[in-house]
Amino acid sequence: MVNPPATNGQGQAAPASAEGVVAIDDMEFASARRDLAGWQGLAWRAAAAGFVLWHLWILLVDPVDPTISRAVHVFLGAALGFALFAPRAVGAGEVERRVPWYDWALMIPCLLVPAHYILDADGIEMRSFMGPNWQDLLASGVGMALVLEFARRTAGAVMPLIAIVFIAYCFVGPWMPGILYHRGVAWDQVLVELFGNNGVLGTIIQVSASFIILFVTFAAFLQASKAGDYFNDFALALVGRARGGPAKVTVVSGILFGTISGSAVANVVASGAFTIPMMRRVGYDRETAAAVEATSSTGGQITPPVMGAGAFIMAEVLGRAYADIALAGLIPALLFYLANYIHCDLNARKAGIRGLPREELPRWVDLGRRAYMAAPLVLLIVILLMGYSPFRAAAIGIAATIVIMLGTALVHRMALRGEGIGGAIGGAAWETLKAIEAALSGSAKETMQLIAVCAAAGIVAGVIGLTGVGGRFATMLLDIAGASVFLAMLFAMVVAIILGMGVPTTAAYAIAAAVVAPGLIRIGVDPLVAHMFIFYFAILSAITPPVALASFAAASMAGADMWRTSVIAVKLGLATFIVPFMFWLSPALLAQGDLLPILQSFVTAGLGVWLLACSTEGWMMNGHLPLPLRLAAAAGGLALMIPEGITDVAGLAICAGLVFWQRRTFPEERLA
Repeated sequence: MVNPPATNGQGQAAPASAEGVVAIDDMEFASARRDLAGWQGLAWRAAAAGFVLWHLWILLVDPVDPTISRAVHVFLGAALGFALFAPRAVGAGEVERRVPWYDWALMIPCLLVPAHYILDADGIEMRSFMGPNWQDLLASGVGMALVLEFARRTAGAVMPLIAIVFIAYCFVGPWMPGILYHRGVAWDQVLVELFGNNGVLGTIIQVSASFIILFVTFAAFLQASKAGDYFNDFALALVGRARGGPAKVTVVSGILFGTISGSAVANVVASGAFTIPMMRRVGYDRETAAAVEATSSTGGQITPPVMGAGAFIMAEVLGRAYADIALAGLIPALLFYLANYIHCDLNARKAGIRGLPREELPRWVDLGRRAYMAAPLVLLIVILLMGYSPFRAAAIGIAATIVIMLGTALVHRMALRGEGIGGAIGGAAWETLKAIEAALSGSAKETMQLIAVCAAAGIVAGVIGLTGVGGRFATMLLDIAGASVFLAMLFAMVVAIILGMGVPTTAAYAIAAAVVAPGLIRIGVDPLVAHMFIFYFAILSAITPPVALASFAAASMAGADMWRTSVIAVKLGLATFIVPFMFWLSPALLAQGDLLPILQSFVTAGLGVWLLACSTEGWMMNGHLPLPLRLAAAAGGLALMIPEGITDVAGLAICAGLVFWQRRTFPEERLA
C-alpha cells in the first residue's frame, strides 16, 4: 500500500523538515494556524500572556465570581483563538501573517458576551429563577455559535457537528424511537440551559479555567527551562546502550516528558523528530519506529503527576482530590510503559538490533550537574503527596522553574561570558523575563483547543442532562448487565473508543463520562473505577484504528504506512486495553486498599504483561515461540493480570513451564 502524502488536516501538503521528516501540527485535529507578524504578532503575544496572568491572579491571589471567570475564560480565549486560527487552510506553503477584518469583527461579540455577565451578574442570577430576558437569550445564542466556530477552527469539524446533533436532539425528541424519545424542549429553555451553568459555562469549563490552564502553564514553564531536553538526555544515558536502545529511550522519555504534556500529538511532535530517526538508524522499520513513538506519547496522558486534561475533569466530577486520581493512575501507567519496554526489547532480540555507541550518549557527570532541571517536577510531586492543593503545587513548581531559569542565565553569563555581576544580573533578568513571556503566551496557545473542546463538550453534557437521555442510557446498560456485567463493560469500552475516534481525547472522556459513567455506577461499579475505565479507553482512541491521530502523526513523521503503524501501536498498548477490565475486577490496580494486595496485584500483573508481550511478539527470552506456546503465554498472561489467587497460581505455573522450555530449547543468548 502506498501512503498518501501527509496533509495538514485541510487537504494541503504538510511541509517537510530538512531531514525529510514531515512537520505535524502539535494540536489534535488542528486547523490552519496563523503566524502573526508585526504589531499584530506583538499584540497577540501580549494579550495571550495577559490572559494567562489574569487566570493565575484569580486562582492564586484574588478570586472572582465563578460564572464571570468561566465566561471570560471561554470568550477571551475564543477572541485569541480567532486571531491565531484561520477559518480555512491557505494554499500550500502559504501562511497568514495578519488577522483579516472579519475576524476582528468576530472578536467583538467575544468581548460583549462576558461583558453581559460582568455588568449584570446579579440580574442574571435572579433571572435564573424567574426566567431569562431577551439579552440573556441573545448572549446564549451568540455565545453557543461562537463556541461552535471556535471548536471547528481549533479541533476540526467533528466536535461541533456532534454538538449540533445533540442540540437538534432537544427539538426532535418527540419523534425519536425507544430510549431516545423525550417530550421536547422549548427553544428558550434550550438556549439558557445549554449555555449556562449546566452547559457551556458548567463544570467542564470550570475545570478548564482552573486546573487545566494552571498545569498547562506549569508545563510551558518547564519546557521554557529546557526540562524536556534534560529528560531526553536522561533517557538516553539510562537505556541508550541497551538492546534496541533508541526504542527504549522513546519509552523512558515518554514517561518523563509525558508527565508535563497531556496531549498525545504534542508528545509525538516534541520527541518524534528526535527519536524516530534515531530508531531508524539502528535498524527499526518505519512502522515500528512510528508505533513506538505514538504509543509512548499516548501514554503521557495517563502518567501522573500531570495526566491528561480529562483527569482534572474527573477529579471535579467525583469530588475527589486530584492527588487521589494521580495515585490511582500510577500502577496502570507503569504497566502501560512496562508493556512498551518489553515489546521493544523482544523486537530488538528478534531483529538483532543493538544499542547506541557509548560516545554518542550523554555523560552521567554532565547530567548530574544539570539535575536541578528536574527540581520543579520533583517539588510538584512532593507537594501533591503532602496533601496540598494542586493550585499551590503548580504555583510553587512555576516559581521554582523561574528561579532555575534566572540562575542558569546568571551562571552562564558570569562563568562562560565573563560578565561582571551588575551586567550579568541585568542581562539574566531580561533573558528570564523574555522566557517568562514566551512561556505565558505559549501556554495560552496550548490552551486554545482545550478551551474550545471543553466548551463544546459542555453543550453535549447540557443536552444529556436536559433531555434525560443519560438516565435512559443507564437503564439500557442495566439491561445488558442483567445478561452479563462483562458485556456491559465491553459495551462501555466500545462507546468510549468510538467517541474518541472523532474528537480530542479530553472531549471524548467528558462526553463518555456524561453518557456512560452513570450507567456503570448504577450497575454497581465503583465511581472511581467507572471514570478511570472510560478515561483510559477515551485516551487509547488516539492509537486505535480507524481514526488514530497519534499513530497517524507519527507515521507521517516517519514516512510509514499509517494503518500498519496503528495496528502495531495497538499491539504495543495491548496490555492497557486489558488493564481497565482488571481494575474493574479488583481496585487494587488503582492503588485502592491495603498495601500488600496492591503490591501483589502489581507484580503479578507485570509478569502477565511480559507473557502477553511474548505471545504477541512470538518471541520469549532467547528464541521464537510456536503458535501453541504463544496461546499458552497469552492465557498465562491474562491469568496473572486477573487479581485473584487461583488465577495467579495458574499463570505462574504456565510461566514457569514456558521459561523451562525456552531455556532447554534456546540455551544461548541470541544477542548480548
